[in-house]
Amino acid sequence: MNSFTNSSKDDGLLPINHPTISLPTFQGPLDLLLFLIRKNEIDIYDIPIEEVTKQYLEILNKLQNIDLELTGDFFVLAATLMLIKSRMLLPAQNTPLEEDSESPEQDPRWELVQQLIEYKRLKEQAHALENLISHTHDIIPRIVLNQITPTTPITLKPSDPIQLWNSFNKVLYKLSKKILTGEIYEEQISVAEQMHFILETLSIRPKFLFSSLFSDKKMTLNSLLTSFLAILELTRLNKLYLEQTENFGDILCITRELSETQLHN
Repeated sequence: MNSFTNSSKDDGLLPINHPTISLPTFQGPLDLLLFLIRKNEIDIYDIPIEEVTKQYLEILNKLQNIDLELTGDFFVLAATLMLIKSRMLLPAQNTPLEEDSESPEQDPRWELVQQLIEYKRLKEQAHALENLISHTHDIIPRIVLNQITPTTPITLKPSDPIQLWNSFNKVLYKLSKKILTGEIYEEQISVAEQMHFILETLSIRPKFLFSSLFSDKKMTLNSLLTSFLAILELTRLNKLYLEQTENFGDILCITRELSETQLHN
């Protein structure tokens, strides 16, 4: 068991008259007690209760103006220390069955030790949290450039899938006469590739007729279906707006930016 020395030279404890030892310096009685234990490098599980109580009471006796509202908890712990001290002075009363038992709960200091350990843990966690908060001031958030945030959401006129499919059938009927039969083409285009081609076309022409996609190349049934699926997917992704002005008419493909301008106008 570690113990204090009566000399105040090298005992590791700040002198009682040291300016830092005042109750406002501590957050509570356990904080003061933990300070005494640390300064004397005492094992928290083996507190020399007599010496600690002596030093603790000497600090309280130094108080000139006692405000019970502020210092009441400190005196409660002082009474607890004196009670533990008196219990440790009493001879042990173990029964024959308990002579070999070394349960820590039998030590009068055990409850106080548990409180100190819990207080120490909470204080360390609070300190870690304060460091974490202070470090957040050194973090510079990433700035997203060219982020377009619309002031008000724009709702486009929804396209009816059934009506769109009927329109496609009508266009397919008119274009079917132009489809070349009896020829096999090795080159097959995917829906994704056709979507990319349509987006490039929209960057040049804000609106165009669906049939114009086949004006510069031979049209096959595969290219017709692929193109139709491509404009459907672009419509679902709000990249494209479809319009048909008359029955059995061609489908007008309009870029979304142009259709929004038309809605505002």
